[in-house]
Amino acid sequence: MTMVADFAVEKAEGRTTLRLFGRYTLARIGGVHDRLMADVGGDRSIAEIDLSAIERIDTVGAWVVGRLVASTGARVVGASPEARLLIEAVERADQPVTIRPDRVHPFVRVVSDIGGSVRGNLAELAGLLALFGGTILSGLALLRHPGRIRWSAVVTRFEAVGLHALGIVGLMSFLIGIVIAQQGATQLRQFGMEIFTINLVGRASIRELGLLMTAIMVAGRSGSAFAAQIGTMKLTEEVDAMRTIGVSPMEALVLPRVIATTLMMPLLGFYASIAAILGGGLFCWIGLEIPPLTYVQRLREIIPMTDLWAMLIKAPVFGMIVAVTGCYHGLQVKGNAEQVGRRTTAAVVQGIFLVIVLDAFFAVFFTSIGWE
Repeated sequence: MTMVADFAVEKAEGRTTLRLFGRYTLARIGGVHDRLMADVGGDRSIAEIDLSAIERIDTVGAWVVGRLVASTGARVVGASPEARLLIEAVERADQPVTIRPDRVHPFVRVVSDIGGSVRGNLAELAGLLALFGGTILSGLALLRHPGRIRWSAVVTRFEAVGLHALGIVGLMSFLIGIVIAQQGATQLRQFGMEIFTINLVGRASIRELGLLMTAIMVAGRSGSAFAAQIGTMKLTEEVDAMRTIGVSPMEALVLPRVIATTLMMPLLGFYASIAAILGGGLFCWIGLEIPPLTYVQRLREIIPMTDLWAMLIKAPVFGMIVAVTGCYHGLQVKGNAEQVGRRTTAAVVQGIFLVIVLDAFFAVFFTSIGWE
């Protein structure tokens, strides 16, 4: 026979016992909770809550028992091991929840946000440095055992990072060259020195803008792709499976991407600089009526070799930073697909930020050694 939930208070030998019986389930518990709280709620004289007569108990019943224990301070007796585990689990989960956040003074909130942001950024920097160090060590290990290098993966990344990016990098650099020439000529025309537009286009393209814009485009295109690819592999547990079968994710996933991006960046930077110079030359030819031959001769006179060396030194560093940042954020993906999007965005933002910071450092360094 199905019994509804009920209770009785028994007193014997100076001890008060609350005896529960019936089915303490959602379907049968009815209004017993309200009656229990009205009759014995807060009664500290109750020494025991006897569950030996309970036929069945579910989460709702366990919650009622937990509330009785908290209200009376009595101990639970006669419960089966399963019921005791359920009651303990419900008691642990039955914590007060704040619907609205506590009011915090605006100054404290701002300071707290700044502190949290600084702490998070320092943790990200430490993680990036750790992955960078791990990449260096793995690279040195592969140099001692060249047969372990996954050349097919490296060549595939060459194609993705370099070959497939030629169109967009070339087009954007060509247009940037036109913009630099047009804006420079507009300003220099006020002083009758339009001829120096060639100097502006040539040196800016070779030394700074060609490579910098290329690094930004590679961060947005390849860095984000690295984060999304590795992050998706983390979600589908492919990375864990690789570790299980003895394949190092560092050698299989990170190093091919870092090697390809590091080697392709100088080529892309040089290609972008030439495209920007061509764009500036086209504007000078059409807008300023400077013959192409004069344009080329002027470029040869005003561009020092140190500008080219500076670009070729910076390019591999930028490529490595972009690749490591993308791989790092991909490896940090945990939990759900939303993390993939967040980490992909973070990879692009941090990659561009680090490239610009390092470019400023290189500018100061090259000036200090006389490469002006």
